[in-house]
Amino acid sequence: MILQLDGSDRLALSGELGGARQIAMRVVVAMAEAVDAPHLIDIESAHIDGCGYSGQAGLDFAELLVAGGGRVAVPTTLNAGSMDLLRPERWVGDPSIPPRARRVAHLYSEMGCEATWTCAPYQLPVRPSFGAQIAWGESNAISFANSVLGARTGRYGDSFDICAAITGRVAYAGLHVRENRRAQCVYRLVDVKERLMQEDVLFETLGYLVGGTVGSLVPVIVGLPSTTTEDQLKAIGAAAAASGEVALFHVVGVTPEAPTLDAALQGSAPLREVDVTMADLVATRAQLVTDDAGPLTAVSVGTPHFSTAQFELLRSLLRGRRVHPDVDFFISTGRHVLTEISERGWLADLERAGIVVVTDTCLYHAPLFKFRIGTVMTNSAKWAHYGPETIGVKVAFGSLAECVESAVAGIVTYEHDAWQEA
Repeated sequence: MILQLDGSDRLALSGELGGARQIAMRVVVAMAEAVDAPHLIDIESAHIDGCGYSGQAGLDFAELLVAGGGRVAVPTTLNAGSMDLLRPERWVGDPSIPPRARRVAHLYSEMGCEATWTCAPYQLPVRPSFGAQIAWGESNAISFANSVLGARTGRYGDSFDICAAITGRVAYAGLHVRENRRAQCVYRLVDVKERLMQEDVLFETLGYLVGGTVGSLVPVIVGLPSTTTEDQLKAIGAAAAASGEVALFHVVGVTPEAPTLDAALQGSAPLREVDVTMADLVATRAQLVTDDAGPLTAVSVGTPHFSTAQFELLRSLLRGRRVHPDVDFFISTGRHVLTEISERGWLADLERAGIVVVTDTCLYHAPLFKFRIGTVMTNSAKWAHYGPETIGVKVAFGSLAECVESAVAGIVTYEHDAWQEA
């Protein structure tokens, strides 16, 4: 298929609209030709995952775009980066990296991006509407945008995301096309305990199971309550994108393109059907635990970034208690949420309780604190998946309530009844 370009596309390719626009359009066109797209489409917004320092090549590319007059053509937010820019003194890694990270941050701001520094842009006051064509990076943000908001984005990676933002264009292909969004694999919860249905750990575990087994198909989940919250859907998407390549999932009766199973399937028969049992969930949860018998040295939550609602729940779980002196308790969140909890007086209360709130980054890949030898506990399947490899820690995995109880007690503590198979 020959890619059809409009007049402005051709002007950009010719270089008449500037060097950065020419480079960006070349990348967008090459991607469109690779997926055999018929034409390009306009996007309404972008979210940039490649804005953190991950090597010299990324810095050089940002410098090249700025030198060529690069400016984003649509509202563009920035993902969590490689360090806490508000508190640079927390960095404990290679001292040569922070100046480069700050330079990358400056370059993306210079191109007109909004300095949001969050992996959860869907928690910002303004977010894409249903059916909006967008270009988002960051796997959990992509999944949430497609699945929960009903916006349309491909799974865009570093460097391509900023090219889409500068041109305001992407290929009409993949999940931008309605027909490609139909569910293909049905997951049915068949004997999951009602007690577990109320726990955040179910959604993390279920997402990890789906991502690890669905392959390249679009999954649809049957059997979750209609009261499923955005934070619980966030957990499914982040976990499924960590264990697999899920960029879109449907939940019958919950997500906007799945009022019914038939609607999610767009009237077609599923290619595969899977029954999810308690035994399946117990086995999947076990995959996320590398050590829960060793001394507990830290708790890390907020991957993806903690929401205001999650902070409210955390405060109720703490009930005025303090974290054990031998345990570090870290929460990653976005600047916008930090501002809100500060204005409500919650941040001061949490800090008095021994909790450290981190912005702009995530603790499974940023060396902000020296984790002591022992076990780090998390309620995030994504953190449990990446933490052992990226920062070399042993991980215990549980619900937020279990993380709080463990942090206060100073030892890993589980509510085992919720996981009994019978």
